[in-house]
Amino acid sequence: MTEPLIYDLGAPGRVGVNLPKPDVPLTDLPAELLRADLDLPEVDQLTAVRHFTRLSKLNYSIDQNMYPLGSCTMKYNPRLNEDVARLPGFALSHPLQDPDTAQGNLALMYQVQEWLKEIGGWAAVSLQPAAGAQGELTGVLMMRAYHLARNDTKRTKILIPNSAHGTNPATTSMAGLTVVELPSDGHGNVDLAALKAACDDTVVGLMITNPNTLGLFEEQIEEVVQAVRACGGLIYGDGANMNAMVGIVRPGDLGFDVMHYNLHKTFSTPHGGGGPGSGPVGVSARLADFLPAPLVAILDEGGDEEPPRYGFVTPPKTIGRVKAFHGNYGMHVRTYAYIRVHGGSGLRGNSENAVLNANYILAKVRHKYHIPYDRICKHEFVAEGVWADAPGVHALDVSKRLMDYGYHPPTNYFPLIVHEALMFEPTETENRETLDAFAEVLIKIADEAHTQPELLTEAPHNAPVARLDEVSAAKQLVLCCRPMPEWAK
Repeated sequence: MTEPLIYDLGAPGRVGVNLPKPDVPLTDLPAELLRADLDLPEVDQLTAVRHFTRLSKLNYSIDQNMYPLGSCTMKYNPRLNEDVARLPGFALSHPLQDPDTAQGNLALMYQVQEWLKEIGGWAAVSLQPAAGAQGELTGVLMMRAYHLARNDTKRTKILIPNSAHGTNPATTSMAGLTVVELPSDGHGNVDLAALKAACDDTVVGLMITNPNTLGLFEEQIEEVVQAVRACGGLIYGDGANMNAMVGIVRPGDLGFDVMHYNLHKTFSTPHGGGGPGSGPVGVSARLADFLPAPLVAILDEGGDEEPPRYGFVTPPKTIGRVKAFHGNYGMHVRTYAYIRVHGGSGLRGNSENAVLNANYILAKVRHKYHIPYDRICKHEFVAEGVWADAPGVHALDVSKRLMDYGYHPPTNYFPLIVHEALMFEPTETENRETLDAFAEVLIKIADEAHTQPELLTEAPHNAPVARLDEVSAAKQLVLCCRPMPEWAK
């Protein structure tokens, strides 16, 4: 049965709440702010509650089932972190208040900086970038500034493997630099020979994702770093996949100069729906003076009875501010709670379980799906959603069919170097029973592709809506829950 639209449930004069009489003089709104055509439904409170509750049940969430969304780490995060972020002293503080009145807030930020330094092996950390992509831009701007400060103006190229995250080339272009794409070898690593051939005195540095978007650790990472170092370049590490390495390997120890963390992925709060995010950057000693300002520092160590006094400092060669105020502070609070609760052993255990879970599913499905780079993966793996003996079926069809079984689709068609790519990341928070059930569904769908391909090509069959024309939907937006107009059908 089709659910009635809320517009059809109202009646003139029906209200959901009776407001008290105002205790201030009434003033008419300016005519230009009034919209005569805004015929909102007039409904009682119970009708409105039921309407939005029905809608909420159509929405997929981590509270219902797993998100096998590769490269995005859509894991369950403890509700404790959300509760802590909503404590009045954190949630109601203001970035413009006097630092002497926000010492607890600054102490938390300072501690997060110190933890991120230790986890990554960095000389310094800035919490300012508000997202991973902004952390990327911050890192590349610092790399460029480093060379310009040395009057090395001929360096204009950034080397980027084709297994890197898709935002890396965009970041390079935004920084006014030129992208040089590097191929991958047969094992899913950056091609070392191609890298060495591209290294010259015009290279700003290398942007490398490790583990890369194939979910694979770069087996020759030390040789890669040495090659870039030899030509005077710097190493940028895309830390979006750091949740596979926390407590196991430190990028700074590998020779990286800068890396952004995705706090919202690795250290708390799934980032579906557009936020909130946070992309702090950690740097080696050679880039510490270029970090965006301000940084939180201890201004006075205090004494036996006096706590330290925290404040802001500006690095001597800073690239300036990249985000209003001090970054997404609520994410710093969540990260603090996450790290504090888990501790060093717990954080390492999370990474180990993320890697174990991905390899567990891979082992169960590799006989049904072609794995183009079939070796031990890290936190995610990439399969091909296509079969030579099922020519009408594609990766998109596999994803749509997964919806019929109650699962969110994986990442589709990324990375681009894999034909009909399906990218799976179970995360560390799913138990074995869930992984078994998901793997069984993937196996069943692979069988259906050969015996009843129409089940895939016409899927989903029991979702709230049938398969959408995504191109038309993007071009002809209908931002209202009214019935679809004829022109949009």
